[in-house]
Amino acid sequence: MELTLRHCDFIVSADKIYENTNLVIQGNTIKTIGDYIEGDELECKGKIVIPGLVNTHTHLGMTFLRGYYDDADFPLWIHKMWESERKATREILSLSTEIAILEAISSGTTAIFDMYFNPEDVKEFSNKYGIRTYGGYVFLDSRNDPFEIDKLNRMLKPTELFTPIINIHSIYSTSETTLKLASQLAREANRKVQIHMSETREEVFNTKKKYGMTPIQYLNKLVDINEKWELVHLGWVTNWEIEILKRVNATAVHCPTSNMKLATAGTFPMRTFLEEGINVTLGTDGPASNNSLDMFREMKTAVLLQRNTYWNYDIGAKEVISASTRNGYRYAGLNAGYVKEGWLADLVVLDSKGLRPLSKERVLSSIVYNAVGENVDTVIVNGQIVYKKGMFNEKLNALYAELEGILFKGENVTSNELQIPL
Repeated sequence: MELTLRHCDFIVSADKIYENTNLVIQGNTIKTIGDYIEGDELECKGKIVIPGLVNTHTHLGMTFLRGYYDDADFPLWIHKMWESERKATREILSLSTEIAILEAISSGTTAIFDMYFNPEDVKEFSNKYGIRTYGGYVFLDSRNDPFEIDKLNRMLKPTELFTPIINIHSIYSTSETTLKLASQLAREANRKVQIHMSETREEVFNTKKKYGMTPIQYLNKLVDINEKWELVHLGWVTNWEIEILKRVNATAVHCPTSNMKLATAGTFPMRTFLEEGINVTLGTDGPASNNSLDMFREMKTAVLLQRNTYWNYDIGAKEVISASTRNGYRYAGLNAGYVKEGWLADLVVLDSKGLRPLSKERVLSSIVYNAVGENVDTVIVNGQIVYKKGMFNEKLNALYAELEGILFKGENVTSNELQIPL
């Protein structure tokens, strides 16, 4: 099957821009870019085509906690999250995950790395709606027995669009035994690993006090960190820890909105990471700590935070586009995230209304500093159109109503405590 994106105003990758041309998809790959027209046609006059966006860290099932304890400091916030998660039913997690996946697709995300307790739901909705997802049961000692989580993860099977990974919550919430168990499973099953790391000053201080090492030093001594690992947040890292990340070829994930909202402070040294050749990607974090799953917002926020922190312009549109597209797919191990012949056709078509005036010199900036998820017109994953603007509206409204009916039935509206019937 072939599909031509016809009359595209611009086709944009981080370092190459095409103007007034066509793009032909054959099967699940990009066949040609140029004057050719083959197969079905999608009119793209007034549209911009970009690579699909990769959200390399989120918690899809936390949608039910959006807007809950938004103005609490991190220790209280995470206590309230864990307290509420213990009350959540399978129905709540399933509804939350489906909502999050539909929101993500409709705002231009084509691949997601999820960390939450219901990867089977992620797998189901990934296959149902056509988005690439990566997920696995979470190693978190206060929540589950690690040997049971090991067993569940071994039983989790891949599909064409869903890939099992190993999720470790953090070094402060898992024992040495659990960390070694999870690392061993990752090696045996050849799976990728994501872990929260050096998110807060307290985490670094307590790790140094307990083990005499900083978090990345401790983790690297205990397990085999390698190119399959992504370390999330990294707001409090030292120069010698950056050297470790460079040596082991791990990926660094920046979640700027979440970290600013939770006032975890610190600095994600994006410029230094990139100078050292470390793969840098972006994530929204979950709907509870970010509220939004819009990767366009995350790109802009990443640039603004880096510039405000470092007082320079070293990080710009090109760097965050790369982090959100090619770098994310590089970590996934896929030839995607770049508009190139022979590469996977994971693409987003943007409506240029509201982004003008546009020129070849301005389009990259307009995408990063002006576009939001609402500008998304069409989403293509694995060569298939999985979204056209507005197609999820009715479904989302029904899912929102169902979730709200469970969460707020009989709730005392003067209380901020979550009322979930047990």
